[in-house]
Amino acid sequence: MASISLTAQMTTNLMSLQSTAKLLGMTQERLATGKKVNSAVDDPVAFFDAQSHYQLANDYASLKNGMSEAVQTIKAATDTIESLTEVLQQMKSLAVSAKSADAAGVTELVAQYKELQTQLDSLAGDAIYKGINLLGGDSLEVVFNTGGDSLTVAGTTATSAGLSVTAPGNDWAATADIDADIVLVEAAVSTLRTTAKTLASSLSLVTTRQNFTDKMIATLKVGADNLTLADMNEEGANMLMLQTRQALGIQSLSIASQSAQQVLSLFQ
Repeated sequence: MASISLTAQMTTNLMSLQSTAKLLGMTQERLATGKKVNSAVDDPVAFFDAQSHYQLANDYASLKNGMSEAVQTIKAATDTIESLTEVLQQMKSLAVSAKSADAAGVTELVAQYKELQTQLDSLAGDAIYKGINLLGGDSLEVVFNTGGDSLTVAGTTATSAGLSVTAPGNDWAATADIDADIVLVEAAVSTLRTTAKTLASSLSLVTTRQNFTDKMIATLKVGADNLTLADMNEEGANMLMLQTRQALGIQSLSIASQSAQQVLSLFQ
């Protein structure tokens, strides 16, 4: 097929229109997506840097979920410790009361003491969150970053056996037996208080890292957005300018075409 030759003016106008149409398409894409960099073709360095930031932010978000679960696991233990301490205080009260009770009264108090021991074990067993019980001897590992930095929260066994709160010695037949159990209960309370302080320290550290992770995720996303997001005001102005340029280009092409038609009229 023979090629069609255009005048120099028409060729120039046509090339200008093609360039304007390409810029219009690019501007429309930016307005539609809100991004000035939509693929590696637009800006390879900015595109891959932004993708790296977004990926790291996603990694931190996954770690943050683990930290949130760790916070709840530790809270489950610390809240239970409060209940365990209350039970131990009741056990101590029963033992103190037994020192001045008659034989029948002691028998009743011993039965109540044993029931509280059962409740103590039940509470310790219920302090479980997502399969981990820090009062049942389990430990918890909390990962803080992609480098593998972590914190291991050591658990304890807060059952009556773990706290050495034995059954009433000799069913409290003598005052010495009662006094011995009071000492054991007081030691158990002290142990729980120490455990609570340790868990509170771990909780504080995990919460601090959780807040830091929130800030890092925000920083990474803002950094990625700065590399890829378009200025919508600028793109809107570009769209208006390009539409005007396109209209003028079409008009110029029309004028160039009219010039060619005038030459054709000479042969009529």
